Amino acid sequence: MSLKTEDILNYHIGGKIGMRTTKKLTGPADLSLAYTPGVAVAVKEIARDREGLFRYTAKNNLVAVVSDGTAILGLGDLGAEASIPVMEGKAVLFKAFGDVDGWSVPVNHCRMDGKNTGKTDPRRVIDTVMAIAPMYGGINLEDIAAPACFEIEDQLDAMLDIPVFHDDQWGTAVITLAAAMNYCHLSARSLGELKIVINGAGAAGMRICEMLKAAGARTVMLCDTKGVIRTDRTDLTGKKKEHAFKTTDSTLSDAMKGAHMFIGVSAANCLKPADVLSMAAYPAIFAMANPDPEIKPEDVAATLGKKPYIMATGRSDYPNQVNNVLGFPFIFRGALDVRARTISLPMKVAAAEALAALARKPVPAEVTRLYGTNLEFGPGYIIPKPFDRRLFVEVPAAVAQAAVASGAAPKCDLSGYRAALLERDRTRNFLK
Repeated sequence: MSLKTEDILNYHIGGKIGMRTTKKLTGPADLSLAYTPGVAVAVKEIARDREGLFRYTAKNNLVAVVSDGTAILGLGDLGAEASIPVMEGKAVLFKAFGDVDGWSVPVNHCRMDGKNTGKTDPRRVIDTVMAIAPMYGGINLEDIAAPACFEIEDQLDAMLDIPVFHDDQWGTAVITLAAAMNYCHLSARSLGELKIVINGAGAAGMRICEMLKAAGARTVMLCDTKGVIRTDRTDLTGKKKEHAFKTTDSTLSDAMKGAHMFIGVSAANCLKPADVLSMAAYPAIFAMANPDPEIKPEDVAATLGKKPYIMATGRSDYPNQVNNVLGFPFIFRGALDVRARTISLPMKVAAAEALAALARKPVPAEVTRLYGTNLEFGPGYIIPKPFDRRLFVEVPAAVAQAAVASGAAPKCDLSGYRAALLERDRTRNFLK
């Protein structure tokens, strides 16, 4: 699909989000309930018992989409103000797919030099989010550059009693894990026996590595711009040091020899046809750099010919798009519904498992008609499509169950939760 600049800008005129009221205001009686004097009753109830926050305000379904604009899409550090269209877009996706109310919160006073661009000061971002947190049931961090994003998420998650989720780290990781699980299903291999190479050691690459290991992967090699992140490198700090691999391989090409899976969250055209040829039989190539992948699907097809392989990208114009919208709206739906205090690793793995399982089921006719192509589990279809309404039930149900089981949420009876999601899906204005 070709997009024209004029059409894109026209679409964004006036912004993409606005407020809607959930209660009627048609006369003096409603005004007295909504504001003075009636509102004082709700105020005193919340002051008496903090649980009232979740009952008498919008907090239980409201997520702040927070960014300082240091890592906007593939555009880099353009400042908080320039990040607003992305944050508004995220809020639209939250509502349309997960029925979660999201609100964009750009913060441009979080830089060490006081300017609108430059290195993030984690402490100031943390203080800002802590200050606004009372209104929100969850915090979605977005487009904050590494390594500051790790410290910001970790500290906020520890300090707040509501879910904190940096989508650039974990969203891509959840969807990638789902794709990896179904690659294993098709190739008759287990995660534990795969040799996996990840190119790109930023926020997404690090968390993909952690997710794969949590799910059972044992041989995961990370590469950055200097090559393989090895235990004998003396320039490693932080999370790179945590995930260094003991090997004699030095370059990306070295690491690719015999690899079963390549995961790219790096830069365009950095993977060569010769690297693909050196991989194990029936390889998986997940080239997810946007807008241009690490290697073009056409080049992989020309290189491997009729040999079996699986290809995924971050683009919508190729099969198997690794799209974060498959994750964050539904993960937060499940987390909010059980009042989870955090989004634990078991909750993220559960989301990936639910996505993988859904892709193996027959696709509803309306989804097939929407995409205009045959969608049947196999090399060209290993993860669900975003417009599959079943996501609204399957992923939140799995996340909620994992939240309670892992202790991330209070013990509660989930026996009727799937039915409640089905009913909510039936009555909501899906994608309106």
